[in-house]
Amino acid sequence: MGFYYKAVIAQPQDTLTYVFFGHTYQWGTAGVDARIEQCDLAQFDRIWLGGDVCSEASLKYSTISYINDLFDLGKPGNHWALGNHDSRNGNIEWITEFTKRPTYYAYSENNLTTIVIDGNISPLDCENLNKQYEIIKNVCDTINNGKLIFLVHHGIYQNVPNILNPQSYGHSYLHNWISNCSSDTNTYLKTIYPMLVQAENRGVDVLSIMGDVGANVKSYYGISDDGIEYFGSGINNTYNILYGIPIVSPDLVLIFKHVPSTNSLTWEFVELNSL
Repeated sequence: MGFYYKAVIAQPQDTLTYVFFGHTYQWGTAGVDARIEQCDLAQFDRIWLGGDVCSEASLKYSTISYINDLFDLGKPGNHWALGNHDSRNGNIEWITEFTKRPTYYAYSENNLTTIVIDGNISPLDCENLNKQYEIIKNVCDTINNGKLIFLVHHGIYQNVPNILNPQSYGHSYLHNWISNCSSDTNTYLKTIYPMLVQAENRGVDVLSIMGDVGANVKSYYGISDDGIEYFGSGINNTYNILYGIPIVSPDLVLIFKHVPSTNSLTWEFVELNSL
C-alpha cells in the first residue's frame, strides 16, 4: 500500500557523502540561504531536505522550479520532507511534478532505507494519513538489516524515553499529532516508536532526523533508551524568531558518510560556512 520504491544499485566501494539541510529559507527573500546557493552541492551524493526550504515554497511555480534547479528534486536518492512553509500555499502538484513522488514514501538503496514523512497531513485527510502510516508499518514489519532513516520536518514526538521533547530545541512541537485515523490516541509514542524499536531489535540501525530546527538551537542528538538515534538540524543565522534577538551561534548542517561495501554510516554536524 502506498508508494515504496526500492532500488538495487551497485555502487563503488568509495565513501558516499549525504547532507541534511533543515529550515533553509533566507529571511526577507523568496529563496534559499545564499550560502547554500553558493555551495558546491555536487560534492554530495544525496541531498536530504528537512523542510521549510523557502518561506513560501509553493506560492509560485517558479519557486518550485528554482528549488529543483538547486537540489535536483527528481534524483531518486534526494528527499524532501515537507514543512509548513513548503505546503501552506497548496499547489502540492507542482512539488510532486518535480520530485516524481508523493509527499510521503519509502525508498531503499545500498541497504539504506529512507521513510519520508509528510507531517502536514492532518486527520481531516484520513486517506493519506492512513496510507502514510501503512508505509511506515510495512517497512518496519519487513526490514531486517541495514539502516533505516526516518525523515520528518515537524516535532511529532513526545515522551520518547531519554529524548528531549522537540520544544526544547525545535520550532514546532505537535504534541497532539496522531499517526492514523483509527483512534485519536494513536500518538507517535504509542504507534510508530514501538515499530522502530522492533526494527532496531532485529539489527536495523534506526535514525530519526527532524528539520524544523535552527531558531535557537542548531543541532540536537540523543539516543533513546531503546537505541533509536534522534537528530535535529536546521539553520537560521539571522534572527531568533523565538526570542526576538540576533543569533550569534554558527549554523550547522548534518553530514553523513556511507560506505556501501561495509554499510558503515557515520555522521557529524559541520558549520555551514565551511562548505
